[in-house]
Amino acid sequence: MYLYQPSSGYAYNSDSIFLYDFISSFKPKGSLLDVGCGVGIISLLLTRDFKTETTIVDKQKIMLKYALHNYALNKIQVHAKEQDFVNFSEKEKFDYVISNPPFYDQQVTQSLNEHLNIARYSQHLPMDLLIAKVKKILKPRGRFIFCYDAKQVDKLLYCLIKNKLNPEQIRFVHSKLDRHSKLVMISARMNSKSMMKIDPPLIVFDDKSNYNTEAQHAFKKAGTNSIKGDY
Repeated sequence: MYLYQPSSGYAYNSDSIFLYDFISSFKPKGSLLDVGCGVGIISLLLTRDFKTETTIVDKQKIMLKYALHNYALNKIQVHAKEQDFVNFSEKEKFDYVISNPPFYDQQVTQSLNEHLNIARYSQHLPMDLLIAKVKKILKPRGRFIFCYDAKQVDKLLYCLIKNKLNPEQIRFVHSKLDRHSKLVMISARMNSKSMMKIDPPLIVFDDKSNYNTEAQHAFKKAGTNSIKGDY
């Protein structure tokens, strides 16, 4: 699968591949919304594999342009909306909402590149507003599956539970076995009473800095080929 992305500025990375792999384990079906879709990689791969009825939303016109080009290039249909997710219509309900949202703390030194800044930093889509809106557009047993900064997992769990989105499954990603986790992937479900399951961690590299078997499998399953180009 070929995907175009900007030659400079925002580009998808391994986080997107690992999140796609994590979401795949739930075998999504029905309607799916990709929040802050970027170039469309996560929902494009899921729609390819599971034939979901997919909608993408991003407030950056240039990112949506890349995403639509990538869907068309791979002959996959999609509905697209160019807008800030906090203003997204609450009339349409979804079985799955997925997202790799901007989650870097706004107090850190920020990129001056506008597109990178919007894609990375949490002030552009604050956690509480993201989760509150997701609650309003999920179907009664719908799932919200996303990744976030692992250092903020306490706030994430509090915000999810406050909005009656039960975090059913969590997986931490570590670059190496002896490194702190920087990424967490969470599946939360509306109106669920299940006990939370914490998966074994995903360790990306071995002690020789080679991709571990599971990481290799995720990349192979995705089968993406990136093409750099600018509109």
